Amino acid sequence: MWFSYVGILLNADMHRGIPRGRTGQESLANYEEAARVYGLIPCYIRLQDIDASRGECTAYLLRNNAYTLVRMPIPQVIHNRAIYLDAASQAKINSLLGQGYMVFNGFNRYGKDEIHQLLRQDPNLSAHLPDTKNATSLSITEMMQHYNDLVIKPCAGSIGRGILRLQHVGPSWMLTYSSSGKSNDWKTVALRRKKLPPVLCSRLRRIPHLVQERIALAEFKGRPYDLRVSVQRGLSGQWKVTGMYAKAASSRTFVSNVAQGGKAFPAETVISESLPHLNPATVTANVRKLALGVAKRLERHLPYASDFGLDIGLSAEGTPYFIECNGRDQRYGFRKAGLDGIWKETYRQPMAYARHLLGG
Repeated sequence: MWFSYVGILLNADMHRGIPRGRTGQESLANYEEAARVYGLIPCYIRLQDIDASRGECTAYLLRNNAYTLVRMPIPQVIHNRAIYLDAASQAKINSLLGQGYMVFNGFNRYGKDEIHQLLRQDPNLSAHLPDTKNATSLSITEMMQHYNDLVIKPCAGSIGRGILRLQHVGPSWMLTYSSSGKSNDWKTVALRRKKLPPVLCSRLRRIPHLVQERIALAEFKGRPYDLRVSVQRGLSGQWKVTGMYAKAASSRTFVSNVAQGGKAFPAETVISESLPHLNPATVTANVRKLALGVAKRLERHLPYASDFGLDIGLSAEGTPYFIECNGRDQRYGFRKAGLDGIWKETYRQPMAYARHLLGG
C-alpha cells in the first residue's frame, strides 16, 4: 500500500490549538492511528490556508512527535470537520470540488426543515417521522389542536440549543425553554388563554423554526432517551452503521443532548432495561434499517455526504422515529458511554473512505 496525504479540514479555533494539544472533543491521535491503517498521512488545514490557484496549502503535520506547519500541495482528498455558514467559504469548497478535489462532508450543516422535506417524500421513511411543520403562530396553534406535547426547534440549531417544549398539563399549556442556552437555565411558564408567550413569538420572528409532534419516548430510569446512531461510509464506499449509544435526558430538562446535561449509555443496556417485553436484537435491527434508509435517501441530495450522526427515538412499543440529522457528529458520546472501541471506529471509517476515494 502506498502512502498518501489526506486533509482534515478544521475550524480556525480548533486548528489554532493543535500545537498545544487543545482540539476540544476532536481526537487527532485517533486520526493518526486510523490513517496509518490505510496508508494515509493526515494533514490538518484551515480553509483560509488553501490557495487553490497555486494548488498549495499550509497544514500541520506530525513530525518527530510534534505538529509542524508546512507548505505542501493540496491533498486530493479532504475530510471536512469544520462548519462554514458564510457564502464565501461555501463558494471556496465548491471551487475545490470543481477543480477535482474530493472534499467529503464538504457541506455538513443542513436545515432541519430541508431534511424532513427530503425524507417525507420516501414512503418507507415517512411513517417514522413525527408530524412536523414550519413554525408560525398559526401552525403552532393548529398543532395544539391535535397534540398535547410539541417541540419547537430552530431549523439551524445544534446540540439542543434553542429548543422549546409546549405541553398540555392539566387545564393549562406550559412552555419550557432555556433563556441562555445553558443546561442549568430552564424555565417553565404557563400560557394565558392559549396565547403564545412573547419569548416564543420573539424567537419565531428572529429565525426559522420547526414545530414537531413530540413522540412519547421510551424511558430509562424514569428519563426519556433517544439513540445517537453513527452511519458512515468506509472502505467499500457503502453506508454502514458504525455504532449507537443512548442519550438520556437529565432531571432538569426534556433535552437528551449530552452537551445539555444528558447522559450517554450503551444502547443495548438501555434498550434491554427500558423495553423488557421486546427482543433487543429486533429493536436494534429496526433502528439500523431506519438509519441506513435515511442515509441512502439523503445521499441523493447531499454531494459527498459520508458521515451522519442520526438521532432516533423509540416509542414504548419499540417503534423507531427519526428525530434529526447531524452532519458533523461530535463522536465523543461513544467515549462517555464507555464505548471506546466504537469511538475510535468512528475515526477509522472516514480514513477508510478516504482510501476508497483514492482508489483503494
